[in-house]
Amino acid sequence: MERVPVVVQGGGRRGRLAGLAGVLWAVAEMTVTVGLVVLLLVVHQVWWTNRQAVAAARDRVEALESEWGGPPRPVPVPAPAADEVPVPESPGPGPGPGDVPVVEESGAVSTPSRKPPAGGAPARQDAYAVLRIPRLGLVVPVAQGVDKRAVLDKGYAGQYPGTAQPGARGNFALAGHRNTHGEPFRYINRLRAGDEIFVDVRGRRYVYVVGKVLSETTERDTGVIAPVPRSVVKPDYGYGEPGAYITLTTCTPEYSSKYRLVVWGKLKE
Repeated sequence: MERVPVVVQGGGRRGRLAGLAGVLWAVAEMTVTVGLVVLLLVVHQVWWTNRQAVAAARDRVEALESEWGGPPRPVPVPAPAADEVPVPESPGPGPGPGDVPVVEESGAVSTPSRKPPAGGAPARQDAYAVLRIPRLGLVVPVAQGVDKRAVLDKGYAGQYPGTAQPGARGNFALAGHRNTHGEPFRYINRLRAGDEIFVDVRGRRYVYVVGKVLSETTERDTGVIAPVPRSVVKPDYGYGEPGAYITLTTCTPEYSSKYRLVVWGKLKE
């Protein structure tokens, strides 16, 4: 009797394995592609934007200095007004219910909208001064306003609208990025009491001396940029009498916009 050979078909199993391998390969390819895209975005944000902003800011500084001509000369401290009296130790009120907060995730403190001071105020978003911090090797343009795209993303330090002009009595308050877009204020946490800060405007130099540092406060702490700067969140930090102040604000911790780091100084006598 002739036997009929029996053939066991294993193609179904091999087919399923081949299909699974194809799916896994596709997933792996997609993961690598997504990873490369994310890496390119990170490189663009952290490295390329820094290069662009630093180069543009340096060019703007050179242009300003060329316009002014000659080295800057120091300017004396303005005398206090006769009717000027020290402010009380308690901080003033924060923004009222009708205030509109502006600026977030930029290193700036969220503030109510304010009109710029009358007379002598530079045009908004135009670089008009140069900030120098010898301890940090920092040289950066200063522009009016703290809008991200128009000012801060250019690698500039931005002046809070409504704050005092350089060298004037009151508070000359600035914001700047700590990371990306030139990150001009990345290392202001390294400033210590006694460090000097120079602000050059049309060939005139105003010299401020660092006095106090507030390592962390909320973005709503509007007291830090008040004419007499004093934290409304941590009232032990700040000043209690009128003067000519400078304030630097930026985000903290690094690569986060959760809190604000604040450095204060006074015009050198």
